[in-house]
Amino acid sequence: MALLAFKWLTPLLFSLYHPFYIGVTEITHLSKSQEYEVTAKLFVEDLENVLSRQLKTVVHLGDAAKHTQYDRLVSAYVQQHLSVVADGKTVSLRFLGFEVDKESVYCYFDAGPAAAPKQVQVRNSLLHDFIDQQINIVHVTVNGKRQSTKLNYPEKSAGFQF
Repeated sequence: MALLAFKWLTPLLFSLYHPFYIGVTEITHLSKSQEYEVTAKLFVEDLENVLSRQLKTVVHLGDAAKHTQYDRLVSAYVQQHLSVVADGKTVSLRFLGFEVDKESVYCYFDAGPAAAPKQVQVRNSLLHDFIDQQINIVHVTVNGKRQSTKLNYPEKSAGFQF
């Protein structure tokens, strides 16, 4: 019986010590307002580590006293590693802010006005400079139709047709 329990517990225990490196990016075109909403969800510890490396100082995104300073850092980092092209035109993302929720950080952007695109190209290399096991999941929604893809490092580009 103990051997059977060990057989089932071993994968569970291993998963606790073997972290996953996943980010999720949601890009939604809102037909009513003719705007884009973009949200990038990352593990806060991973983003803090990559920003700390760049700055050569410790970054704690939950530090309210430095939130304004971190706004600029997060905005610059995400915009350097995430771009959207709709119908051949670059979508200019405007940073709205970020928030930390437990182990995740949500980075918010919008763009527009823009008509609903027929074709969307996404380049997403978020946290590729942190670890080469990074997986970025990208969801794009236009006119209520949602399409998704998974980008395994080193993949960083995906195309969507609507």
